[in-house]
Amino acid sequence: MAEPTATPAAMEEGKRRAEALIPRFQFQRVLNHDGGGRRITLLGAIDGEPALLIVDRAPLPDAAEYLSALPSSLRSLANLGNNDIYSWFLASGGPVFAALEDGDGDDGDGKGKKKDKYADFKIDLIWPCTGKHIKKHSRQGARAVVETAQIYRDHVRPLMEASRAEGRLNWVYNIIEGRKEVEDVIYRTPLGRDGDEGFLMLPNLHWDRTTIEALHLLGIVERRDLWSLRDLRRRHIPWLRHMRAKMVDATVKTFPQIEEDQLKLFVHYHPTYYHFHIHVVHVMLEPTGTQGVGKAVGLDSIIEQLEGMGGGGGGNDDEVGMDTVTLSYTVGEASELWTDVFLPLKLKRTSGGTASPPQ
Repeated sequence: MAEPTATPAAMEEGKRRAEALIPRFQFQRVLNHDGGGRRITLLGAIDGEPALLIVDRAPLPDAAEYLSALPSSLRSLANLGNNDIYSWFLASGGPVFAALEDGDGDDGDGKGKKKDKYADFKIDLIWPCTGKHIKKHSRQGARAVVETAQIYRDHVRPLMEASRAEGRLNWVYNIIEGRKEVEDVIYRTPLGRDGDEGFLMLPNLHWDRTTIEALHLLGIVERRDLWSLRDLRRRHIPWLRHMRAKMVDATVKTFPQIEEDQLKLFVHYHPTYYHFHIHVVHVMLEPTGTQGVGKAVGLDSIIEQLEGMGGGGGGNDDEVGMDTVTLSYTVGEASELWTDVFLPLKLKRTSGGTASPPQ
């Protein structure tokens, strides 16, 4: 495969087009609002096509220039109460510091375009979005489910195949082949050079790319034969160890203020997309649902579980793998896993008692 060929001019034009979309967003309704009030998901439209806007409050900067000016530069301040030495308030705004975007002069003077040095919000846009995106990002109930080897084989694997056949991985292949998000890739092995060990790393969508203790990277492998942790077998143990070492090494070289024992690596089951990838996060990253029980599975734990498989002398022990184990996790009630797999199985088990749970 050829090396990525995106030019700086093309990447800059892509940024300008993306930035021009946000002001055209027309709000329709709120889909979700997290309990802490730090993230809200909005449904709307851009140029008549449905769009999702996910707005997070950005982490507070720790720069001395910002913090020194913060108390005196709040745009509004309202006291909510006071008692003895304690007072509490609602406030908005903070100091605005101008920064220049290198090489993007808007006045013809080559000095660059001004932007705020410290952002208040982290915004994600999905446009045009589909009904599946809207379901995924809407507030919904959750269910704890148990996926046996048989349920995986008979019901879940076909769902994965259908998902891949619909072209839902095209955006991943665009990244791997260097057609999109080239400027976001912080590390990659030369495309096609390392075979099964080829990979790249880029920031997770929700990382602000500034706060080191909130670091969240994705390690996406080039190989396409692994869809999820279910495809991992004992013969993959050396590959997993090597990939772990390479991703940790790439991270600490890119961010020298981080040491190896400040990182943890995990995979999701079920992942958002069925192309094997590894999450690399700072140990101080605030745990969320994506790191919790029922979603995240530690990479070291997977390796250890694979090492404990086989040894019975029957058949090829190297081919035994994660497709033989029972996995417990949570699913959203609007997800295809619930509506197409586990809800029908539940109804079947509870309708007259004629059907027993799959083993």
